[in-house]
Amino acid sequence: MTTDEVKALIEAGIDSSSATVIDLTGTGDHFRAEVTSPAFEGKSLIEQHKMVYASVKEQMADQRIHALSLKTTVAG
Repeated sequence: MTTDEVKALIEAGIDSSSATVIDLTGTGDHFRAEVTSPAFEGKSLIEQHKMVYASVKEQMADQRIHALSLKTTVAG
């Protein structure tokens, strides 16, 4: 996977989100994402991370994404 593909999945899966994604190893399966969205408001950190993981669950299930490190922030 590319960083652009992961970014697109996250942004499509979470309303009004903005994601920055980097490939941690250069292998296309270990990523770090920083995601900002007003949809995170009122949600715990765990709930925010679950929202991000839900947007890439298919790619994680078939190992196209092996690892995803997250930083989430409430926009606004």
